[in-house]
Amino acid sequence: MKRAVLVLTICVCALAQQRKDGLYAVFETSRGTFTARLLEKYAPKTVENFVALANGTKPTYDLETKTMVTRRLYDNITFHRVVPGEMIQSGDPTGLGTHPCGVKLKDEILPGLRFDAGGKLAMANTGQPDSGGCQWFVTVDAVRPWDGQYTIFGEVVEGMSVVSKINHEKVRGDKPVDPVKLIKVTIERVGPEPVQKSRKK
Repeated sequence: MKRAVLVLTICVCALAQQRKDGLYAVFETSRGTFTARLLEKYAPKTVENFVALANGTKPTYDLETKTMVTRRLYDNITFHRVVPGEMIQSGDPTGLGTHPCGVKLKDEILPGLRFDAGGKLAMANTGQPDSGGCQWFVTVDAVRPWDGQYTIFGEVVEGMSVVSKINHEKVRGDKPVDPVKLIKVTIERVGPEPVQKSRKK
């Protein structure tokens, strides 16, 4: 019986490591690691922005120097907002949730991408159209009232238990008492780059 359990465990782990071709973001946190597949086909500009900020190839506003600086924005910050049963939010290097990062994105909201399950990676915004920039969140359950309100640009494929663990941290309102640290975000591609369609002249 023990041997059968061991074999089953090995098989499950092997399946988890077999990712489909695509672009992935690996979130290393102080509570563990989770991975999201980025939906570059459906939200290309949002994914491009997120990857550039994670890799430190796009400038953002720095409050201390009051200038635009280029650095890996998502390393060594926190999950500064947690709504129990709904989502965890990060992407603000100040940890206040009010940082003007100097980036504004056009919404890429598609009717087929819905908050119908946990694990949706989406851009946070101010409630106004085209107001997303640097902050993002991950849902822990279905939140259907949010459909059409935020750009969904990824889906968690590994480590959903870590997302849930962060969501269960003690909070005051929606502020974690002891915020979980986001150590770093690593971008990984599996398989070839997607074929770019040539524009007709």
